[in-house]
Amino acid sequence: MTDIGILGTGAYVPDRIVSNDEVSAAAGVDDAWIVRKTDIRERRWAARDQATSDLATAAGRAALESAGISADQLSVIVVATSTPDRPQPPTAAYVQHNLGATGAAAFDVNAVCSGEVFALSAAEGVLARHGGHALVIGADLYSRILNPADRRTVVLFGDGAGAMVLGPGGRGARIRHLTLHTFGELTDLIQVPAGGSRLPCDQAALDAGLQYFAMDGRGVRRFVEDRLPYLTKQFLHDAGVVPDDISHFVPHQANGVLLDTVFAELALPKATMHRTLARYGNTGAASIPITLDGAARAGAFRPGDLILLAGFGGGMAAGFALVEW
Repeated sequence: MTDIGILGTGAYVPDRIVSNDEVSAAAGVDDAWIVRKTDIRERRWAARDQATSDLATAAGRAALESAGISADQLSVIVVATSTPDRPQPPTAAYVQHNLGATGAAAFDVNAVCSGEVFALSAAEGVLARHGGHALVIGADLYSRILNPADRRTVVLFGDGAGAMVLGPGGRGARIRHLTLHTFGELTDLIQVPAGGSRLPCDQAALDAGLQYFAMDGRGVRRFVEDRLPYLTKQFLHDAGVVPDDISHFVPHQANGVLLDTVFAELALPKATMHRTLARYGNTGAASIPITLDGAARAGAFRPGDLILLAGFGGGMAAGFALVEW
């Protein structure tokens, strides 16, 4: 068991509410189809002048306030994102500057929708070696990379950011166990084909629409349904707990119908599954910390409750964290 805990949480979503009716026409579907397939009713999209770092900064400020920590007390800032402000420098550097956290090292982690758990693990490692406090932020702005005609993606995604402050665990929710997985043979299931060194985003790529987020929905569903239950059960065994011990399940908010199927397979008889996707959609790396913050601020957690965080997404990747509130 680690001595590092979550001292505070925060979240930010843009003001603009985007209804199912707004995204459905170009995608050739309707509100009823979206709700039936995803359980999403609306999502938030960023304003034109907002970038991922702006969302991340707002969530970070909220988490710092929740923790009672000032920015100058931070040792490290880790931003989990697959939609950075720019290919370089890291989005975390902008957040560091925005917050005035001049003493903090800052870097990004990209594990797509599993990113927050990967970033949590990275930050925990830094603090275990160097001490101090960490700000871990999941932030994604998917609305800029969605093809409005692709019903497999445009109906799912929203923009947002969620954050956690980590520090000595005496007064916070303790991180008891963490595990990360990557299945690189499945990299083709989720990708943005153009814009990197493999395929520059030139005119030919733009003409082919390769700058957009692309997803093999059926392949992703098979991955989640086939592997997540086994990986979760193995994680709980390695953490020294049984399913009956879990009080709360905070998964990546991928798709409401998929989450219902997975939750039934996990057989966590005493756990409440927390969801925010009906209002915010799939917010990528932000979905777990946004959902955790919402539940915490609603008073859902009691001292001693065990919370299972489960991320899964492109790579393909999966990450799990067990938190004792």
